[in-house]
Amino acid sequence: MTAKKDTLGLVAGAFRQHDHAKCISLLMNAARDLCTERGLRLTPVREKVLKLLLKSHAPLGAYDILSELAASGFRAQPPVAYRALDFLVDNGFAHRIEKINAFVACSQPRDKHSPIFMICNDCHQVAETSVRSQSSSLDRTARAIGFDIKHTVVEAEGLCAECRERMPQ
Repeated sequence: MTAKKDTLGLVAGAFRQHDHAKCISLLMNAARDLCTERGLRLTPVREKVLKLLLKSHAPLGAYDILSELAASGFRAQPPVAYRALDFLVDNGFAHRIEKINAFVACSQPRDKHSPIFMICNDCHQVAETSVRSQSSSLDRTARAIGFDIKHTVVEAEGLCAECRERMPQ
């Protein structure tokens, strides 16, 4: 079975083996390019927060980000972290995972999409994939009753293959 790939050619999800350094590089370059194209400013603190989110596929809470910022010499005040996170989420470079009140970098920043998060309850890694609107059964159902969906986020909890293999039989 071939892994689904996003528009940057990355394997969608944290649960498959991939070159994470390449993953980070491609997503940072995409963010810089998109900021240039959109006339946005990727300030040093915004860039640092995005790099922190890209370090792994594990979600980070705002206070985890705040302590990392402080350790890197940035101002350690909650508004600093929240403003950077708001910018990244508002511009499609990161997502907030509602269930666990944490943030992950977006694996598909060039695409408008409705993210689907697979959250491993054991290793806490998060894989992002998406469904194109207009093709999902939810969207078809909504249209059938005259409802126009503006934004959807799906969060599924379970065990990734690696954690499932480590479980005793």
